[in-house]
This record gives sequence, structure tokens and C-alpha cells, in this order.
Amino acid sequence: MRLDSKYFDRIRTRRKREQEAEQAPPTCQWDGCDKKGSHRAPVGRNAEGQFFLFCFEHVKEYNKGYNYFSGLSDGEIARYQKEAITGHRPTWTVGVNKSAKDSPLHSEVRSGAYTRVRDPFGFVKEGGKSSGPRFPQARKLKSLESKAFDTMGLNANATSAEIKSRYKELVKKHHPDANGGDRGSEERFRAVIQAYQLLKQNGFC
Repeated sequence: MRLDSKYFDRIRTRRKREQEAEQAPPTCQWDGCDKKGSHRAPVGRNAEGQFFLFCFEHVKEYNKGYNYFSGLSDGEIARYQKEAITGHRPTWTVGVNKSAKDSPLHSEVRSGAYTRVRDPFGFVKEGGKSSGPRFPQARKLKSLESKAFDTMGLNANATSAEIKSRYKELVKKHHPDANGGDRGSEERFRAVIQAYQLLKQNGFC
């Protein structure tokens, strides 16, 4: 027996003909038009997901004059376009999360090379243990910085106190008043001052 038999139509709650009549397309929503409205057209900016139903001729007419940004100023349009790049989701500036700078790389954690415990509240330090790196990192000097250390007669690992102490010592030694106005000592004096100022500007002292 077929499922579309007339005998099944008698016991169905809704006849097949009634269902077909309900699924008929609506008429065009354009004023004075009686054609079938089988083409969708967006309602507007604040009604996303809602559509008008027009016939083919009237949907073309509607789309010619449709403007999504109608009623907005140039600044509002520019802001909308800028936010559309990220899908209108909030964004943050790169580097805002300062704790990420001290965090290990994901590869270091997985390989087990990174064993330092994160201690943002200083509990481990209070117990006498340090959470810093095991070996101090050597400074990578630029050419001018290296020349300044040579002028001061110091190595790259010199502390701030050692640099200041060495500077005072060289200034007293090569000051023109201490050497009777010797020209060679005066040039050395200027070189020491320039070297110290360079190291100070770069955060070495």
C-alpha cells in the first residue's frame, strides 16, 4: 500500500492539500504589487536577520537605493569599518600582559627544561629561596658600549658601584688642574666623561 493513498488521507490530522496551500509563497510587499514575493531583501542596519519579500522587479529597485550606513556620520562609518576587522570583538594592545614576559615558552615547559616556580606574590622568596635564574646572563654590548668600558678600564660585568668609583678616580687623575694643563691629559679627561655618560644613558650605572 502506498503512503500517499487516499485511505491515509482520511486518517491524517491535516490533509496534504492543506499543507501545500500553507506553503504557497507570499505576495510581494511592494505597495500595489500582487506578484509572488520570492526574493528577500534586508530590512536595515538595526534589524539584522529580518527581510522584506519582493518580486524580482521590485527587489532590484529596492537594492538600487539600499544603503546600510544611511543616517550615520563619516566618523561613525569609519569606526564601524575599523571594528569590523576584528568582528566587532574587543582587542588588547600587544604587551599589556606584563607577566607573560617572564613566563616560559610552551616548548620549554613540555621538554622539562624550565623548572623555575612562578612566585608572583613572593612566598618562595620569603622562605629564603630565590625564584630567579640559576646563572646570570652576560651582557651583550654594542660597539660604543664596549669602547666605553675599555676607556674606563673595566670589563663588561662591572657593577654600577664599580663604574662610579672608577669614574671618580679617573676624573681626579686626568683633570687639567691636576696635571698642569697637559693637553694629552685633557683629551683623556674628555674621553672618560663621554664614556661615563654613555654608560649612564644605557642603564649601566
